[in-house]
Amino acid sequence: MEVTRSLPRIALIGTGGTMSSLGTSSLDLMDYPEYGTKISPDEVLQRVPEAAQVADIQTVPFRSVGSTALTPADWFGLRARIRELAREQPQLAGVVIVHGTATLEETAFFLDLTLDLDLTVVLVGAQRPISAVGTDATMNLIGALRVAADPASRGRGVLVVLNDEIHAARDVVKASTLRLQTFRSADFGILGVVDPDGVHFYRRVDRDRSPHGLFRQLPDDTVVPRVDILYSYAGADETFVEAAIAKGARGLISAGLAPGIPAKAEHAALLAALKQGVAVVQCSRSSSGRVAARRHLRENGIIPGSDFSPQKARILLALGLSAGLSHEELVANFTQC
Repeated sequence: MEVTRSLPRIALIGTGGTMSSLGTSSLDLMDYPEYGTKISPDEVLQRVPEAAQVADIQTVPFRSVGSTALTPADWFGLRARIRELAREQPQLAGVVIVHGTATLEETAFFLDLTLDLDLTVVLVGAQRPISAVGTDATMNLIGALRVAADPASRGRGVLVVLNDEIHAARDVVKASTLRLQTFRSADFGILGVVDPDGVHFYRRVDRDRSPHGLFRQLPDDTVVPRVDILYSYAGADETFVEAAIAKGARGLISAGLAPGIPAKAEHAALLAALKQGVAVVQCSRSSSGRVAARRHLRENGIIPGSDFSPQKARILLALGLSAGLSHEELVANFTQC
């Protein structure tokens, strides 16, 4: 007697992005963000009927925009929606979030820091719209659903799945504008792969995703303080430091020259900002490597940015300031996370 097994229940949350885009033609691989249209999660599934063989999918509309339009307020709203789904549907195996690739890594990192749920959360996107010839949207979506449905994915934090690779939200960055292999975890590598015979994991992230659980306790209506990123270059001066402070920045991320040193005049302005009570994190504009706790940083009260990209350091600092952490606690967060 043949036994029929039910498929895992997966919530598919739509935020928009390339996977949800229709270009002006099947060869439109570039102009669709401005001239194409967005479709709903249900319409995405109509174009990927094979998804029904992988999971029992519940579509959940949330936003329908390019990810350049998403803000921290949207992140908190998305977190609230995920928590609501987990609370109302304990049978859920996981959540897949369809997201534009431009800020996908930032949303993933925010959720990784602020969510504490016993179900898998996976972010997925595409480099080519679902209407395009050679689109990667179809297999990326199938791969994300398979990862979200696999029990081995639990307890690994928020995951990012594209191009048959599984990445940790902490490590992954978008590294190429147009290539399909754009998402990379340069220093520490992928967590695993999605192959035709299943989901295969090879490592875990041995870091504390939310020290003391403080970020998970932030209310959904939290308004994070302004934190700006300053990209250093030869000859950079005080202009952008002072402009950011004038706009009310409570924190600054210095994307310094490798190995994490700003230009001379810019550096003086950052030291002046510290005296005004502005938190400063020193990162690097290079694509890999750590900014270690050098003597100069320690003695001047500058927070070493570790291996975080400037955009992820911004999220970590903003959440830390929102939680009212002291300077010592902020430093510890960048060391432990």
